[in-house]
Amino acid sequence: MTIWNELLGNQVLISAVLGWTVAQFLKTVIDMVLNRSFNPERIFGSGGMPSSHSATVCALTTASGMKYGVGMRRETGKQAKLLNSVFFENILNLDGVFLQEKLKEYVGHTPLQVAAGAILGILIAVLIS
Repeated sequence: MTIWNELLGNQVLISAVLGWTVAQFLKTVIDMVLNRSFNPERIFGSGGMPSSHSATVCALTTASGMKYGVGMRRETGKQAKLLNSVFFENILNLDGVFLQEKLKEYVGHTPLQVAAGAILGILIAVLIS
């Protein structure tokens, strides 16, 4: 039984899971109101308002920051430098092989959907703590 107590006592985990769950519930309700019909795909599906991804990530980040503090690591700058080197110096020629395909483009959320999910996640984390 201690594993359940540890899981349920983990405010960071609970904030993230609750952020996703509440966002998916709201997304389903909003879709029902707008389309006047129930679409079960909205319960677990991606896309829509609010962004459950943003809600999850912001709840996780906010709860982590509140519990452990915030800060940036030096490795972020090192990774950026390496990526800039790869993209700006070697993108067209990798050992004599030319890239012929464009990267796959993914259509994500609108800025409003991301903002709504972010606000939802932050509120959930603050309320849980």
